[in-house]
Amino acid sequence: MASLQIATVLNSLPPLTPTRSLPPNSPDSTRRHSLLLRDLSTKAFAVPRRKAMALFLSTYILSPIALHETAFAEPSVGLREYIDSFDGYSFKYPSNWIQVRGAGADIFFRDPYVRDENISVEISSPSSSKYKSVEDLGPPEEAGKKVLKQYLTEFMSTRIGVKRESSVLSTSSRVADDGRMYYQVEVNIKSFANNNELAVMPNDRVARLEWNRRYLSVLGVENNQLYELRLQTPENVFVEEEYDLRQVMDSFRVSKVLV
Repeated sequence: MASLQIATVLNSLPPLTPTRSLPPNSPDSTRRHSLLLRDLSTKAFAVPRRKAMALFLSTYILSPIALHETAFAEPSVGLREYIDSFDGYSFKYPSNWIQVRGAGADIFFRDPYVRDENISVEISSPSSSKYKSVEDLGPPEEAGKKVLKQYLTEFMSTRIGVKRESSVLSTSSRVADDGRMYYQVEVNIKSFANNNELAVMPNDRVARLEWNRRYLSVLGVENNQLYELRLQTPENVFVEEEYDLRQVMDSFRVSKVLV
């Protein structure tokens, strides 16, 4: 299989037109052979960003043929389950994500490579809220508006020239295998900032895109509290990882806390 792949790559290369015959061990012959291998290596290893990262972190050395085959293998880190019996919830998350303490949420994990990709859980205070059902938030559409408003409040900036564009992409409700109803909300938020905040003339203040993110929330109620699973990811990463991220959303469960 590897030989067939290399033969295909070699056949796709433009033919070499030698200007003169070179001895096998001459410096010019060695240099031409090195250039050919470098060109072959460049074509063989044009792989997506996340696959290239996985190869870079490999702990063993592969031959060029074995490495070519590995580069086109689909990496999968799998999901790991997190269970908090004390607070009453559980969910699955990518097994290579790392926990960050002191982030302000009840629990917080982030992707070790993508800075803007993370997952967290927020729980309402038991003393200030007495939820009986997630339907206390109203229909999913109303819950979506509240979720978006909360995000925009948290991301409010005092910088000059910063503008946010946002929209609710979808809202839905589902009854999970535990018999409880959950709401799912997806929103998009884009942040724009001027490239020259202190410029006097409007033409000198050009807005540029800072970031473009998708926020996915799952809402559930138990123990008279509102639980929210929050998943943040850049839009371009969401396209790559949508299947896994939706599995994470579907895994969220709340449970009764035994006093």
